[in-house]
Amino acid sequence: MKKMITTLVMLGVIHLGIAQQKQQRPNIILIMVDDMGYSDIAPYGGEIQTPNLSRLAAEGLRLQEFYNNSICAPTRASLLTGQSNHKAGIGFFNVNLGLPAYQGFLNKESLTLAEVLKTAGYSTLMSGKWHVGDDSIYWPNQRGFDRFFGFIGGASNYYDIGSYPDKVPPVPLVEDNRRLNLAPGKYLTDEITGHAVKFLEEQNRTNQPFFLYVAYNAPHWPLQAPPEDIARYKGRYAIGWDSLRNERIARQKQLGLIRQDATIAPDPEVPAWESLTYDEKKLWEKKMEVYAAMVDHVDQGIGKILDKLKALKKEDNTLIVFISDNGAQGGFIPTGRRRQRSSGPIGTAGSYDYQEQSWAHVSNSPFRSYKASAYEGGISSPLIAWYPAKIKGGSVARGTAHLIDLAPTFYEIGHAHYPATYHNFSIQPLQGVSLVSLFFSQREIDRSTPLFWERAGNRAVRKGKWKLISSYPSKQWELYDIDNDRAETRNLAIQQPQVVKELSAAYEQWANDNNVVDYDKIKPAGPAGFAGPTGAPVVPSNNKKQ
Repeated sequence: MKKMITTLVMLGVIHLGIAQQKQQRPNIILIMVDDMGYSDIAPYGGEIQTPNLSRLAAEGLRLQEFYNNSICAPTRASLLTGQSNHKAGIGFFNVNLGLPAYQGFLNKESLTLAEVLKTAGYSTLMSGKWHVGDDSIYWPNQRGFDRFFGFIGGASNYYDIGSYPDKVPPVPLVEDNRRLNLAPGKYLTDEITGHAVKFLEEQNRTNQPFFLYVAYNAPHWPLQAPPEDIARYKGRYAIGWDSLRNERIARQKQLGLIRQDATIAPDPEVPAWESLTYDEKKLWEKKMEVYAAMVDHVDQGIGKILDKLKALKKEDNTLIVFISDNGAQGGFIPTGRRRQRSSGPIGTAGSYDYQEQSWAHVSNSPFRSYKASAYEGGISSPLIAWYPAKIKGGSVARGTAHLIDLAPTFYEIGHAHYPATYHNFSIQPLQGVSLVSLFFSQREIDRSTPLFWERAGNRAVRKGKWKLISSYPSKQWELYDIDNDRAETRNLAIQQPQVVKELSAAYEQWANDNNVVDYDKIKPAGPAGFAGPTGAPVVPSNNKKQ
């Protein structure tokens, strides 16, 4: 009898230990915004009112150097799988170019965050933009998510505008494989936030940790926002883009995000603000007022998620990571189809305007270039990591991290085993490194291989302080010392031929290993996807006229 009691006690201790271990594993919330530049939010030097993100930064960690893949679908492919976008099957965009690395949807050899964390006992929840597989067999619920609400493609209206003269169809959405439309009068950012909060409420009935992925489409075009949010920025942008960019850069230096002697990238295509007429200034002011309102409204949504965490008494055991999928977009939108005619003023349900290059130059301060480019303005993202029990508040670290590093980070803190096989498929090894020591101890990342990029012929390598880059259609390598010239204003390729030789050889090996194809051999005929075949504008930018 005594032996039986001892055994039962031991079993009870073991079960208690397992339960405590489950409770100790943190919840994980990954928040990503769309087409937002490096400097747009207050913690990165912006004037847009983002008090909730400012709180997360004040209580958490900011990285100076966090990299994405320069454009929507390839970024999401690497984010969700921890692979290069080519290894995951989205080497170009969410269109099929006829090769496995360019099939336009996530392959089965690349496991999603949801699939891996689910095997570790996590509830897996998603609200927002998917964009890594249009066919229903590749939707979120088929790739590991217990709950999903959002839209499948790359862009969406924020309001139902079916009643306007253009007779545009209702906004198509999906909830757990069921098709539905955005209800008239609803604002999509609110619906994404609302479903994230609802999923947290429902998940609280379980005793599991959760992984929540919130993929906002704001501030991606079209410029549409609630009028009360737009009103808060009335007159704020009358100073113009030249002065605003100077303001942001000064704050970035003050915050320790860039060096006091940081180089600043010019853009000769951006006209001087004072060269515009009064009417032109008023038009451009309005664009930025609405853009700011869209970012502001996302921050309000993040505040509601934080409030729910607090109400559920889970805020002390939750890691939150906030990023953007790429830099702000320059030039005109090359859709490959007739551009939708606006049937309402900028900011309203009928608006199809977007930020455009002159303001995007401010958003990407102090960097060079825009979305779809491998220059810093295209691939640099803010990253805020918040975990009150583990991350020191108010810290800023260099980082030099990439999307592919988040999967191993989440798996480490979630005690999730990354398998070699899954449902009879051989699974590709993770390509990134865990950021746990960076997040929790601010130790430098121990990365044995460089970081690489290729998308639509734009190529880059980052190793230590050096960055090698070529911008399609040119195949000529440029070399920059990112430590001393992150704005990429001084090409050192001629002065450092040995570095060019070493990094270009490393790129060729990586390209071969990741099934990258010379873009000239695979590029679509004519525009494909909303960014065109090169990811660059196909219509010359005119910053003075709409």
